[in-house]
Amino acid sequence: MEFQQSKLLGRLPKQFFASLVAKVNHKIESGVDVINLGQGNPDKPTPEYIVKATQKWVADPATHKYSPFQGLPEFKQAAADFYAEKYGAHFDPEKEVAILGGSKIGLVELPWALMNPGDTYLLPDPGYPDYFSGAALGGVKFETVPLLAKNNFLPDLKAIPEAVAQRAKFFYLNYPNNPTGAVATKKFYEELVSWAKKYHVGIISDFAYGALGFDGQAPRSFMQTPGAKDVGIELYTFSKTFNMAGWRIAFAVGNQDIIGALNLIQDHLFVSLFPALQRAAIDALQGSQRDAEIAKIVGRYEERRNAFVDAAEKIGWHAFVPKGTFYAWMPVPAGYTSESFADLLLDKAGVAVAPGNGFGKHGEGYVRIGLLIEPARLKEAVARIAKLHLFD
Repeated sequence: MEFQQSKLLGRLPKQFFASLVAKVNHKIESGVDVINLGQGNPDKPTPEYIVKATQKWVADPATHKYSPFQGLPEFKQAAADFYAEKYGAHFDPEKEVAILGGSKIGLVELPWALMNPGDTYLLPDPGYPDYFSGAALGGVKFETVPLLAKNNFLPDLKAIPEAVAQRAKFFYLNYPNNPTGAVATKKFYEELVSWAKKYHVGIISDFAYGALGFDGQAPRSFMQTPGAKDVGIELYTFSKTFNMAGWRIAFAVGNQDIIGALNLIQDHLFVSLFPALQRAAIDALQGSQRDAEIAKIVGRYEERRNAFVDAAEKIGWHAFVPKGTFYAWMPVPAGYTSESFADLLLDKAGVAVAPGNGFGKHGEGYVRIGLLIEPARLKEAVARIAKLHLFD
């Protein structure tokens, strides 16, 4: 027998990263030593103090039962305490915190929970490709908002058409930004809160790279902005802060109506996370080694950023120097598209990069570099690219 997929699945966008991985794997299988700069997966292990805590909790029979549907109260309290300590933002753990199995879940399920078919939300362009999946699954419409170099890859709120702003229900933003490495400013967030209140638009701040700021500057949380809780929420994942990508642990904080809707839909989709992982997440947030371990992770990415950007500069390839994340957003040389340039690097230099058009129309003309290998290997990638004489 054959079974047809639903029309809903047929509406889903092509999985950009799956296609990229297939290309890279095909090249590796042909015997090429590929330097993979196209990935977004932390390459180092989770800090030992978190691993040991997890081992302890996994062995505890008390964690082998179902979690409370909306997560352990102790984890929600730890998340609220973390935000109070780090960002001076205060939340009611019961009404203003939601536990998520990775922030992707919250981002994709939000249209189901808070929008109706035909409603519109705003998405950044370029932006994280799975934002578009939420629109397809929720049966909602979206408008894209350009992130341009001339604005340091921040949205120009004044340029959003009045009709679009009036129609929008939510606006997704992500700073530090994937794929550009840009960061948001205090002034921008203040303007954003005013804009959101004027048009009654909910702000969804994807703070996935919230710990990863360079040059001694910690990234700003949207929730540090007066009035932010009135208009939106912020999602915080353990994937980047603690090298816990595969563990799928995150939380959201903010407006109680939005948080309540996320908690309600998750009551019907999940029974929260494995309690041992929630206990380990508490230890990650509260451990005495937390800040030292985060500093090591940030320092490693900053060293790699500097190694790559400096090497690229020497061959005439000029970066938008990232102030956060573990990416570099690099322009494509004249005569190439993002896709053709990425294919050329893979075929002729054995270097894999992510073509910028995979992140949206305004990503065309760029490629994203993942700073997820050691500096020597990053420099080797640039040396291989130099031999193509594309920037002479």
